[in-house]
Amino acid sequence: MHKLIENKYFCFFFIFLLGCATSFSLPPYNYFITNFFTFSFFFSILILKKNELNKITFFTYGWLFGFGYFFSNLYWISISLTFDESFKFLIPLSLILVPTFMGLFYGTAVYFFSHFIKKNNLILILIFSVLLGLTEFIRGTILTGFPWNLFAFSFSDKLLFIQILSITGTYGFNLLCITLFLLPVIFIFKSSKFEILVAIILIIFFSSFLFFGYKNLNNNDNYLVKNNKFLIKNISSEISIDRFYNDLDEQGIIEELINLSEPDMNTPAIFVWPEGVLTSTSVKDIKKYESLINTNFSDNHLLIIGLNDILSGNEIKIYNSLALFNNNLDLIDIYYKNNLVPFGEFLPFKNFLSNFGLKNITNNYYSFSKGNERKVINLNDNKFNLSFLPLICYEIIYSGRLKKNNNFDIIINISEDGWFGNSIGPHQHFTHSIFRAIEEGKPILRSANNGISALIDHNGRIVKKLDIRNSGSFSFENLRYIKEKTFFSKYGNNIFFFLIIIYISFIFLIYKKKN
Repeated sequence: MHKLIENKYFCFFFIFLLGCATSFSLPPYNYFITNFFTFSFFFSILILKKNELNKITFFTYGWLFGFGYFFSNLYWISISLTFDESFKFLIPLSLILVPTFMGLFYGTAVYFFSHFIKKNNLILILIFSVLLGLTEFIRGTILTGFPWNLFAFSFSDKLLFIQILSITGTYGFNLLCITLFLLPVIFIFKSSKFEILVAIILIIFFSSFLFFGYKNLNNNDNYLVKNNKFLIKNISSEISIDRFYNDLDEQGIIEELINLSEPDMNTPAIFVWPEGVLTSTSVKDIKKYESLINTNFSDNHLLIIGLNDILSGNEIKIYNSLALFNNNLDLIDIYYKNNLVPFGEFLPFKNFLSNFGLKNITNNYYSFSKGNERKVINLNDNKFNLSFLPLICYEIIYSGRLKKNNNFDIIINISEDGWFGNSIGPHQHFTHSIFRAIEEGKPILRSANNGISALIDHNGRIVKKLDIRNSGSFSFENLRYIKEKTFFSKYGNNIFFFLIIIYISFIFLIYKKKN
């Protein structure tokens, strides 16, 4: 193996393959064990070649790992460009440019890591974890942020292990996961007894997450049950994404949603329809369907519908919104999406990029406007007593950026996942809902068109689920949530920076002992 990595081109290709292989740790595969091999191999190459490489080559190695990683797990972005002929020329560019850009973060982390390469293995593991963890946080924050496919999601189906999210949050957990995946290096390189002892202590520490998870999942005294006297009915549909580009029969779409809803006139219920299923109708003109809705729903019913709202003024503003209506389609409350999808819902650097013929994919190529407030919608009358935090599609992916005040009963997330096509994308998107539920200690209701719809409890357990390409509905009455705020919901991503300080302090302590 040592002779093979001496060949520069083989080494480049091998590191690219390690990045690709790491993708199999993510949903829907979740072969988390893969990361122990790929991280250890990648790190070992950096150590073995530390006397041969300059800092630019270190950057290249990190970039190649990141390029392979994102090339193999973000390919679905190109699928969203297949629905409109005018975008198809961008498909090859998206397959290359997206992972090229994302790989820069990993390249930067390894570049700075190269400045410390002469240290002992344990210190190097901690430094590498801090640098990669920080660049992952930056990736999820700058330029609207894209915290997609953090290494932490490798454990998304290990419910016992990820209960620690209620304390660490996703970025803190991601930092710890990087360290965990690198621990085999201590044993591979025949480290000192002290380093082996520390590695064993760290393994015991990570194993304690399972104990914490078991306790958290079986703590029946730590949550409240809210017994509602009404149903919440979640609708999962399979309406073609072509509606964004063709004039589909919108009344037929509404009739299909009504059939899936199966309303009982005498049973109070809130119906949740997915994001953007009505593309030609705005909040202002939805009243044209009043007769159709009024015939099928009674005054015992409320409807949550994702559609556009158009406001006129000095300039026309279009908002992607979640609107709450009664059975007469009178607007009760509305929420405007705060976090818009770059190139999907708005064109960044519009004045510059539009010169190259670029435009956003949805909304007839017009950019959406950004909502300014993440509001809680409160219902409190004789029939309905519910407070919920509305999130539209992409907004569920932001750890620690939902709302500081979490005095609400449930998070309702409506989504359109048709842009992913038949790929791994919907599974990756859905995973964020599990992580947010554990972080916030709140149940999450997800209503998706062409995606995974589910009710997820406050511990991340999937209570009810409708999988991809499986239209239908499910209903529930009672809600369970944590009595008090979780540790993470109190302090947010400050926990991540606190962990960084602990890591740096630990590094200095070990360095001092060594010297």
